[in-house]
Amino acid sequence: MRVGVLTGGGDCPGLNAVIRAVVRKGIKDYGYEFVGFRDGWRGPLEGDTMPLDRAAVSGILPRGGTILGSSRTNLMKIEGGVERVKQNMSELGIDALVAIGGEDTLGVATQLTDQGVNVVGVPKTIDNDLNATDYTFGFDTAVNIATEAIDRLHTTAESHHRALVVEVMGRHAGWIALHSGMAAGGNVILIPERPFDIDEVVAHVESRFRTNYAPILVVAEGAHPKDGQMELSAGEKDAFGHVRLGGIGQRLSEEIESRTGKEARSVVLGHVQRGGTPSAFDRVLATRLGVNAIEAVHDQEFGKMVALQGTDIKRVDLSAATDKLKTVPTERFEEAEVFFG
Repeated sequence: MRVGVLTGGGDCPGLNAVIRAVVRKGIKDYGYEFVGFRDGWRGPLEGDTMPLDRAAVSGILPRGGTILGSSRTNLMKIEGGVERVKQNMSELGIDALVAIGGEDTLGVATQLTDQGVNVVGVPKTIDNDLNATDYTFGFDTAVNIATEAIDRLHTTAESHHRALVVEVMGRHAGWIALHSGMAAGGNVILIPERPFDIDEVVAHVESRFRTNYAPILVVAEGAHPKDGQMELSAGEKDAFGHVRLGGIGQRLSEEIESRTGKEARSVVLGHVQRGGTPSAFDRVLATRLGVNAIEAVHDQEFGKMVALQGTDIKRVDLSAATDKLKTVPTERFEEAEVFFG
């Protein structure tokens, strides 16, 4: 059997660990041959490939990013895109495809499955917002990076008696903000699932200053105020229709400084959260997912995604993983609120 592998969407730590596990397991146990598609769905769309053998995956376990490259190509928006992918896979002798990605990449994989392409999905996103899996690889590393950054910011905030607003990733789900904010002792945590009241935020900041503490606010990039409270600028849209976010941290710091008269600064962690070597947890999770993905291919269980449920790896329908986002539930946020302030 000849198997194609691709990584799509935003890069994250652990992608190379999945690729390595898929290839090593597939060659050792099943004698499969592997082909890497470059730059996400652009690879099968244009027939752009690279060899994936033992030598290609040697030593890549601790490396961040992806040796295959990535992109946000949406072949469903390209006329004749599905037919071109099928033709290229046929000409290359590709029998099955392992697609490693988040909601957009696996959303395309779901639609390809419906059109007869043999696909198995692997859940990847630092946002941890894919449904049907408890955790996605990349999330743990991103939280650790954000937590360390916030730890460091506490000392400079205290030294200068200023408020610091730390903007982390999280378009529709606030998992990174919630976990890193809790772990690092954030005084205010703002997530997309719960529109914030700017008056309450400012009041809390002022109360921290009155007790001689420098407040740290952790805000997800997709967090937003209640209707009519603050104006936020909208960015350009990508191929999947997502608005390019960023700027809520700066906007909040300006509002806090204006209302309180205290100095406020914003820090945007941005792509730092996605770069660098994966944590031990993510290396293990990515390896387990890769091994189970190629086992699903061998069992011809296509249209599935391998998922972490509890401590076990399960196979779930791709459609179940992508039909909705996994956001922070109300009760989870309420449990965490005891740590704020």
